[in-house]
Amino acid sequence: MLGEREIKKAVRDGYSRIAMQATCCSGSCCGTGSAAEISRRIGYTDEEMLSAPPESNLGLGCGNPVAIASLKRGEYVLDMGSGAGFDCFLAARAVGPEGMVIGVDMTSEMVDRARENARKGGYRNVDFRQGELENLPVADNYVDVIMSNCVINLVPDKRRAFREAFRVLKPGGRLIISDIVLKREIPEAVRRSKEAYVGCLAGAVTVEEYIDAMRSAGFEEISILGESPFPVECLPANITKVDLSESVCSMRISARKPA
Repeated sequence: MLGEREIKKAVRDGYSRIAMQATCCSGSCCGTGSAAEISRRIGYTDEEMLSAPPESNLGLGCGNPVAIASLKRGEYVLDMGSGAGFDCFLAARAVGPEGMVIGVDMTSEMVDRARENARKGGYRNVDFRQGELENLPVADNYVDVIMSNCVINLVPDKRRAFREAFRVLKPGGRLIISDIVLKREIPEAVRRSKEAYVGCLAGAVTVEEYIDAMRSAGFEEISILGESPFPVECLPANITKVDLSESVCSMRISARKPA
C-alpha cells in the first residue's frame, strides 16, 4: 500500500499538471473525451456548461452534485475539492449575491486557475482557498451545504475529512456527494498504483466503509440517491487490464448534520 505522504504528493502532482493544461486529462477521474462530452455523460446540461466560465470545466467529476443539492438563495456552500471552480460557479448562480460559495482545493495551481476564472467571470460571491480536506480552512458551523464531486476517494484519511465536513456544517446542514465507491475489492496491484490513485480507483473504499465513515463523523439521514457505471480507463500500462466494471461505480449520497 502507498503511504499517506506518497499518495498526497502523487495526487497533488497529477492535478497540478491537469490544472496547467487547456483541457481535461484522460488519466484522471474523467475517463476519455472532451470536458463537455464527459460532463454530459455524468449529468450536466448544456445550459449549465454555458453558464459557467468554460475554463472551469475540466471534466473531472463523476456526477452533478449541484443538481441534487436543492440550493436556495442566500445559502452558504462549501465545495470540498473545488478544482477549477466549475461546481462552485453553478452553485454561486443558485445561491445568488446574498449567498456565498467557498471552494477548497489542496492544489495551488487549481486554486490559482479557479481564482482567475472567478475574476474573468466577475463572480463576487465565490471564495477559493487552498487547503486539505482533512483540515478545512473554514470556521465551525459556517456553511449550510457541503458538496463534493469525485474527490473524497482521493483523500487518504476519509474519516477525518468527514469529521471536518461535520465541523464546518451548521446544525441541520446537508452534505451532497458524488464519488467513486467499490462494490467489491480491487486487485492489490491497482491499490499500489499511483496512477490508479490519481485516477480515482486505488483510493476508493467499499460502500459500507464510506457510509460508516460518514456515520462515525456524526451524520444522520444518510441516503444513497443513485448510482451509475464508472468508466475504468486509467489503469497504468504495467498492470494487466482487468474488468473492474462490476467492482466500481459512481454513487450519489446525501446526509445531514443533526439540528
